Amino acid sequence: MKLSDFDFDLPEALIATRPARPRSSARLLLAEGDTIVDRHVRDLPDILLPGDRLVLNDTKVIPARLTGERLRLSEQGPVSAKIEITLLEPHDDGTWEALAKPLRKLRPGETVSFPGGLAATVDRMEPELRLRFNMEGAAFEAALDRTGQMPLPPYIAGRRAVDARDRTDYQTVWAKNTGAVAAPTASLHFDEPLLDRLRQRGVDMTFVTLHVGAGTFLPVTVDDIADHKMHEEVGQITREAAAEINATRAAGGRIIPVGTTAMRLIETAADDDGTLPAWSGATDIFITPGYRLKITDALMTNFHLPKSTLMMLVSAVMGPERIREIYAHAIAREYRFFSYGDASLLIPSLRG
Repeated sequence: MKLSDFDFDLPEALIATRPARPRSSARLLLAEGDTIVDRHVRDLPDILLPGDRLVLNDTKVIPARLTGERLRLSEQGPVSAKIEITLLEPHDDGTWEALAKPLRKLRPGETVSFPGGLAATVDRMEPELRLRFNMEGAAFEAALDRTGQMPLPPYIAGRRAVDARDRTDYQTVWAKNTGAVAAPTASLHFDEPLLDRLRQRGVDMTFVTLHVGAGTFLPVTVDDIADHKMHEEVGQITREAAAEINATRAAGGRIIPVGTTAMRLIETAADDDGTLPAWSGATDIFITPGYRLKITDALMTNFHLPKSTLMMLVSAVMGPERIREIYAHAIAREYRFFSYGDASLLIPSLRG
């Protein structure tokens, strides 16, 4: 398929820059088979069935965006220059892969200083920028928490400044395992009252971990989507989580990942017959139309960018023509799009 098959026109006014308050007041487009119904996230206990199992990503977003200074030499002496750093991924050698703006000003061996005593030395520039910080472990996490900002997606950060509200808004209420530089945004719609009502309804929940990387925002640059190479993200499914999901399937319940990250993780790990083992590692699974779902029965997800890999994923779940109908409905009804926007619950007619 061609990249243009996943394009659509989106009015800029529908791009959300703040989430709904309370979280569960966000709108929910329920697409089941051939029907579309306009609901709200708070209606989930009335929509889901006892015995359904939600699969939730418990990754925790780090305040990965840092503003620092580097010293450069001029004819007049040392001059301080501002530089913005976005952390991407830690590596086993103690360095962090990162983005820098402006990157061209950096040189290996240079030091970037941040407020509160945090500093990073440029370990190398190729094939990617690697930084080595002057702190590690709990000290580094504490300094990052004091100094960093939440790494909002470009389509939000380009419209307003990051602020203190984003510390809460861009984090799920169950965030636990530190390591993401982007939020599993479908999960941002859940609050504790909604979770309590879902449990009372008999809806079960299982937590898995996939650390969402900045690669989730990378554009697809090839015309034939078969030529696209997906970014890797690291995740884990515990033995207990796998057992819970397998028990639900054996009992006839539906497996409903909340967010594309949870779906990509369980589809990566599942056997061809849908059995889910304990699993850990990196996944670069690329789910496109024609993919046979192994374990996912339905998907709760936000509305995605045109020509993105996530548009391809939801097209695989519901079919390309059906997704075009769903998105046309969402635009006509003025649903709010992207990370802080509204949600959809996609329930295909048949498994696979």
